[in-house]
This record gives sequence, structure tokens and C-alpha cells, in this order.
Amino acid sequence: MSTTPTALLVHGAFADASSWAGVVEELQSHDVPVVAVPNPLRGLASDAAYIASAAAQIDGPVVLVGHSYGGALITVAGATENVVGLVYVAAYVPEEGESLGELQGRFPLAPLVANLVERTYPVEGGEPGVEVTIAPDAFPGIFAADVPAEATRILAVSQRPLATAAFTEVPPVAAWKTRPSWAVVAAADEAINPEVQRFAAKRAGATITELEGASHAVAVSRPKDVAAVIRDAVRLTS
Repeated sequence: MSTTPTALLVHGAFADASSWAGVVEELQSHDVPVVAVPNPLRGLASDAAYIASAAAQIDGPVVLVGHSYGGALITVAGATENVVGLVYVAAYVPEEGESLGELQGRFPLAPLVANLVERTYPVEGGEPGVEVTIAPDAFPGIFAADVPAEATRILAVSQRPLATAAFTEVPPVAAWKTRPSWAVVAAADEAINPEVQRFAAKRAGATITELEGASHAVAVSRPKDVAAVIRDAVRLTS
């Protein structure tokens, strides 16, 4: 069993595991064990259970890294026994019993909220569920303003939708109360108000790194900076 924690990367809404590609490359170049898992994006309870299961099946300690909505998931999944640290990247850091809608509601809403497109999806044995994506024409400025235009055009039409139930479910636990945490604040984020990120990270007692000019897609645009924070977390929890 390795004593060096594995960085388990959890993407957020409107993205997939490939959004971590630059970060994975950086971590691998420094011999940090890393796994980027698919996030189902169907709701906080079920998604967090999926991430917790993935973490529990890794031999040795794990540092959970969550981007955006993924931050809410690592807040719950971080209670898994072998998780030794949490890294939040332009992420929600909710309190136990606090929905993402409640956390967002403490501050002015980011432009993302007015540019969501709703669609339905089938739910076995029940009413159709509702999921959201970002309007494609608004996607570049809201999600990835510091990413080259040719890349954002692809990202805009390959979004993975998030079930709206994720905004109202509440975490039954806040693992940052018992695990050390780090946070990357994207100072030019138009998807999650940077004030939400700062407030919640400070409340969690996280070690905060603020990246000026960084968009919500900070893991894509600034992979070296994000990987540096993850490497610190891995080193300090080894």
C-alpha cells in the first residue's frame, strides 16, 4: 500500500474528466498518483456516493479534488475513511445541511444563472427529471473566458448536463470539519461568484490560493497553478 496519497479528481457540471487533462499531466510529471473519475451529475447524494465508492477502492490514502459542483461532492465523500485531504478548485464548499442554492443565495448571483437552458430526461418509474446546460453562445464568456476560442467552441457543444436536484439537496456531512483543506479561488469566475468561493473556503479553514484573471475553467487555463496546490496537499498529507 502506497503512503503517497492518490489525487482523485472530480469534475463539475458542464464538463467531463478530460477537463483535468493538463492537471493530470502536471501531477504525473511530478510522480503524483492521480485518477480522474467520471461524475454522474445526477444529484448530490447519488454522485457523492459514487465518488466515495471510487475513493474507498483506492489502495492507500486519497486527496479528493473537486471542481465547481464537484466541491459539494468531495465535502460529503471526504468522510470516507482513507480520505486525508480536500482540495476545492473554483468550487462550492457547503456546510452540513446547506444546499448549493442557499450558499449561492448569500451573495449576488453570477451570470451563469441567467444563461441556463433546461431540458428533461427520463427517470425510471417517475416523472421526468430536469437538467441544465449553459446556453452555447454564453458558454465561452461565462465558463472559460481565458481559454482559447477554438477550444471553448468544442466545450460549449459537448457539455454534460447537471440535474437541477443538485441545487436543492443538502449534504449530510461536511468533511472539511475533520480533514485539512485547500482552495483555489478563480478571481474572474462568472459561473460561481468568487465571493461565494472566498466565503466558503474561509469558513472551512482552507488554505486559499487566489488566481487573478482566472475563469471558472481554471483547471483548463491554469493547470500548473492548480496542480501546484494539489501537490502541496499531497505532500502535506503524506
